[in-house]
Amino acid sequence: MWFERLKVIRFHHCDPAAIIFYPQYFVLFHELMEEWFSEGLNTNYGEYIRVARLGVPAVKAECEFVAQSKLGDEVNFRLQPTRLGTSSLSFAGEAWGGDELRARAQITVVQMSLETRKSVPFATDLRERIAAFLPPP
Repeated sequence: MWFERLKVIRFHHCDPAAIIFYPQYFVLFHELMEEWFSEGLNTNYGEYIRVARLGVPAVKAECEFVAQSKLGDEVNFRLQPTRLGTSSLSFAGEAWGGDELRARAQITVVQMSLETRKSVPFATDLRERIAAFLPPP
């Protein structure tokens, strides 16, 4: 199951040619992951960081830039988890402008304690909510 959000490419996303500056895709995919936590997984991302003192930094990221996105474009960003480990989570990300693929990504994050800076397992209830988005085996 994909989690999707429509985003507008803003001035601050772009280079002087008014084309999205490629590192902004990583920012937008991370923003989408935060929205997925809050809206799709019913886990308030702000409280996850501030109260639970957990984080999910990227440990591996790969992105293919397929077509240009320009200032003012509406782009549908979507993600789907592809692998759930004890404390790691990999997901596929895609960015679509209409029926044109603009970028695709594979990103792996690891849940860590912000206190110890060590990886920690996902809680059972969060793991179950994440698993609901995994594609069938």
